Amino acid sequence: MNIREKIEDNERKTLIYCSAFSCKSRGRDIKEEKDEIRTDFMLDRDRIIHSKSFRRLKHKTQVYIKTGGDHYRTRLTHTLEVAQISKTIGKGIGLNEDLIEAIALGHDIGHVPFAHNGEDVLNMLNPNGFRHNENSVRVLTKIEKQGKGLNLTREVIDGILHHSGFSNGSAKAFTLEGQVVRYSDKIAYVNHDIDDSIRAGLLKEEDIPKEYVEILGRSHGKRIDTLVKDCIYATLNNIEKGRIEVSLSNEVGDALSQLRNFMFENIYKGDVLKPEREKAKFVLEQVYKYFLNNPQKMPTLYIDMTNKDGLYEGVTDYIAGMSDDYCLYLFNELYVPKFVIY
Repeated sequence: MNIREKIEDNERKTLIYCSAFSCKSRGRDIKEEKDEIRTDFMLDRDRIIHSKSFRRLKHKTQVYIKTGGDHYRTRLTHTLEVAQISKTIGKGIGLNEDLIEAIALGHDIGHVPFAHNGEDVLNMLNPNGFRHNENSVRVLTKIEKQGKGLNLTREVIDGILHHSGFSNGSAKAFTLEGQVVRYSDKIAYVNHDIDDSIRAGLLKEEDIPKEYVEILGRSHGKRIDTLVKDCIYATLNNIEKGRIEVSLSNEVGDALSQLRNFMFENIYKGDVLKPEREKAKFVLEQVYKYFLNNPQKMPTLYIDMTNKDGLYEGVTDYIAGMSDDYCLYLFNELYVPKFVIY
């Protein structure tokens, strides 16, 4: 018995019966030899964390564009917080932490420059539309490794694809591990965006509606603690009753949903950040249109994607992969006049 087989055997002994066992993975699009040390989900996690698109997350905005401080979240720190929350919930339920970590680390790989503002622009300009969760899958399966993709397991791909959406009617991952990441994403961003908004002076703790504070807690840490524990106990209760799904209790889930609505109204879509959102959208739109008219100026990989999937998809791939800083640099190079001394 090699090391991987020992790990798989330990999973069978310690994980809850409805978790995703590595030895029963639904496999990859391209069959591979098993690793002697790492399980399939461990291998996926490592492939994601060593990818170029993962590294670029450190220069992609979470909410605040070109912030002056070092303590605001980026897309990378958000991803790490989601992974931490997900693993805590997963361990409490008895799920596969390696699968959870792989999904969590890859869930926002497809995010674009300037946060959801950039996503709105690409969704408007691309006739086929644009959603960051679908793009995360595209990046990991078709763009990474110079167009070869990372050949991840179906469990990881499905979890990443279905991490978005908050309503009960939205499609869920087929693994409980993927469903944990979906909830953890919301738990993380709603709370850390409140924290960043307070740091930026856009909110005060007392601005948060009291009815949600009374349920979730009066501090950043307490709210996360409440939500994590509630998700564990509510899910275990579901499983005990034969309902195999991850959830929050009705009271806590509704409080989180309403707190999220509060953030959309006051911060994400509120007037206070509107000027910066409009600037970001303008920059992205101009850079997009430039490469739409000059696709030959893109790197070879994205020219290949254009030849394979069409002009709009190739340009979208290129723009979506950019960091905020690189997009601003290109805008400056393409459109801002330079001083020339004759």
